[in-house]
Amino acid sequence: MGIKIFGKGQATLEDLEEVGLRMEALLKEVPSVKAEVVTAERIVGKPYLELRIDRSAIQRYGVNVVDVQRVIQTAIGGMPVTTTVEGRERYNVRVRYKRELRDTIGDLGRILVPSRRGQQVLLRELLVGGEVSYRRGPQVIKSEDGGLVTYVLFDKREGHAEGDVVDDARSYLQRSIAASDLELPAGVTFRFAGSYENQVRSEKRLMVVLPLALAAIFLILYFQFHRVSTTLLVFSGVFVAWAGGFTLIWLYGEPWFLDVSVFGSNLRDLFQMHQINLSVAIWVGFIALFGIATDNGVIVATYLDQSFDRRRPGSMAGIREAAALAGERRIRPCLMTTATTILALLPVLTSTGRGSNIMVPMAIPSFGGMLATLITAFIVPVLYCWLREVGLRFAPRPAEGENA
Repeated sequence: MGIKIFGKGQATLEDLEEVGLRMEALLKEVPSVKAEVVTAERIVGKPYLELRIDRSAIQRYGVNVVDVQRVIQTAIGGMPVTTTVEGRERYNVRVRYKRELRDTIGDLGRILVPSRRGQQVLLRELLVGGEVSYRRGPQVIKSEDGGLVTYVLFDKREGHAEGDVVDDARSYLQRSIAASDLELPAGVTFRFAGSYENQVRSEKRLMVVLPLALAAIFLILYFQFHRVSTTLLVFSGVFVAWAGGFTLIWLYGEPWFLDVSVFGSNLRDLFQMHQINLSVAIWVGFIALFGIATDNGVIVATYLDQSFDRRRPGSMAGIREAAALAGERRIRPCLMTTATTILALLPVLTSTGRGSNIMVPMAIPSFGGMLATLITAFIVPVLYCWLREVGLRFAPRPAEGENA
């Protein structure tokens, strides 16, 4: 994670560095921040050659500022004067002084500058103090949105979520500003960035994607069954899976869960169990789970519809018999559907190396949710039977004398 410090207007690089160093010291005092890794970017720290043109001197010798600057650019830095063409390749031809004529500060001072009076003037005669000097300057100049920018990098301690750490750091810095422990010069602002910034942006997108995914699942189920009651019955598997996913996330953080050894390997180490904080990867895993969480409900409800259409039971006993028969016939396909999904997720849950920090959190909700959706193989027939019994109880009875 990090903090971007922006400078606009009259703010200088030195202002940004001063604020960054002060933030570095303050962030080390936040309990949830890992103090040993807090680092502010050092801006000033690289030597630069400084050639300050003496205006009175160039006026005395009859030399223009542009002429001096052009000589400095050409003799020291080199100026491209033409380009050579070699097939499809292009190479600039640069003109500059030989290395032995510009290798030291003394050599630079002896570079000749032509004046409009026809004489050659030593460069050092046209500089303030009569010499070329070194000055400490920035290692690199970074800009963003038209202003200067620098960074303060930090990380969280184990057991803390990124969002909580950023909230703690923001609150602490705001209190420091209010207490005048941290002063922001005019034009200097800051905002939190890094992985936290990406997470906030992704969460805003998920706030739209998640409801859309649930609505799409509901509509697809409705187009399959054409009844709201049956659709809601099958859709209940989403909430069961939701509970199962969060239950497994909680169990991952409990030290007693699966703390056993099998064939010399501890299961907690094998599945890399530790406290799991909510992240974008977790929510993506839940979205994937919602798509498969209704499979068992669809299998059972479809067979129940077919069984009741074929048998048309007219009594409570007949309804219960038909529901029990459908549940018994569909339990094996439900188990096979769940087993294949769970077995496919086991290699992901035990994976290590590059990418595992993303894939494992995505797989945890799906694994826990599919274990929990086994309950729907029992819940759906029971609720379906109850709905049919309610419908039979409130169905209009034939009048006396009418054939039933």
